Amino acid sequence: MADKYRDFMDHVRLCAEKFRLSDNSKPIRLVSHIDADGISSCSIMVKTLNIQNRKYSISTIQNLTRDAIEDLSKEPCQIIIFTDIGSGQIRAINELLAGKEVIILDHHLTEDIKLAKNISHINPNLFGYDGGSEISGAGVTYLFCRELEPRIRGMAHIAVVGALGDVQRFNSLNQEILNDAIAEGNLKIIKGLRIFGAQTRPLHKVLEYSTDPYIPGVTGSESGSIQFLQQLGINPKSGSSWKKIVHLVPDEIKKLVSGIIMKRFGEKKPEDVLGDVYLLPKEESESPFRDAREFATLLNATGRMGKASLGIGSCLGDKKNKELAVRNLIAYKKEIINALEWFEKNRGTNNVIKGEGYAIINAGNNVKHTIVGTLASIISKSNKMDADYLLSIARMEDGFSKASLRYAKRDECDLQSIMKEITSGLEGCESGGHMQAAGAVIPSSLEHIFIKRAQEILRKKGMEEVIT
Repeated sequence: MADKYRDFMDHVRLCAEKFRLSDNSKPIRLVSHIDADGISSCSIMVKTLNIQNRKYSISTIQNLTRDAIEDLSKEPCQIIIFTDIGSGQIRAINELLAGKEVIILDHHLTEDIKLAKNISHINPNLFGYDGGSEISGAGVTYLFCRELEPRIRGMAHIAVVGALGDVQRFNSLNQEILNDAIAEGNLKIIKGLRIFGAQTRPLHKVLEYSTDPYIPGVTGSESGSIQFLQQLGINPKSGSSWKKIVHLVPDEIKKLVSGIIMKRFGEKKPEDVLGDVYLLPKEESESPFRDAREFATLLNATGRMGKASLGIGSCLGDKKNKELAVRNLIAYKKEIINALEWFEKNRGTNNVIKGEGYAIINAGNNVKHTIVGTLASIISKSNKMDADYLLSIARMEDGFSKASLRYAKRDECDLQSIMKEITSGLEGCESGGHMQAAGAVIPSSLEHIFIKRAQEILRKKGMEEVIT
């Protein structure tokens, strides 16, 4: 373990030193993923570049394709930094960006290939770490930036937000970053109800919009949430004002927790409403920035709704961006509820294919491609489809479709390998992601072939599990 840590951190230091010696006058092209981890990563890098007075421009993208890399090769910037993205396209980067100085700070699974001297690739998987659980893209970026600029320790809590956005554990490398955040006074941990909106929203609205955890009969229904509270003996109002979770007394909290668990009795993990709550004590009470998980959801919402700049600004503490990000969050939640309603209306139609051990949702243009993975995650965590594998597809621009694969069982499953198997040999298809959440971009003209192959492969996977 010590050797693994030493080797990884030595590599981080070498790459940081190489960048430190680069020409300060050269502008930098920063490319990052659009999810909470990607936006956190980007923000940490932006803060570092600001401290060092470096010039840069930013792009946030959902998928790094070969075409996108080729476009980057034609841009005038001589230094390109990828954060929370890039490792899945390591061969294309190696081939197409030979004339640039490239830094890849990522935690997704990658190939261990010989790289050109112009590329610095920092990826924990290459040193024996599990990038899916032990460190996020924001964590990798933080460790790199900490070597460049010690003052960046003040952004350790943002790396924690990124890790929470990727549903990671806090051990190993993540624990070290968590310790930095606590030491800086920017983070504290308490035990409590793990539900989005505890700090900010009326209690009945928190329940109505709760998608993680999903509460049957309550999520998506305002009347259902109010009735649920009344059945528990909890008055959702205090005088003329709506109560928030943070306003509840201990006895009411106990009733609420028990009630939610009972409502979720048929779900995969009915008890997962309790756990560690990561609070940012320097943020205002009853704001979405106070709870690190709420912060992560807010960042994810900015990226999924095409407003990543608001997320970056929020991480950097800009008041105006924070206000706009909160407004964006409301629109994002409505999009998710609309997607769930579309799914319910289309069950039993050709848009929702149910097979042995799997389900495929083909949303077309009815669900944003940036949230189709969120839809798959929500449904996979509920008992709505009685399927181990859930594949969702939605149309993108320019003749492509986005596919997301999720696994409903508690045990681990290498979804990235399964997605790679489904897309293998299909021209123009690109896959990536993590073991627990995989995705692909496919030409829309090949959707029918992709779906047919997915049915064959997922059916076989389901049969293998039964035999085992």
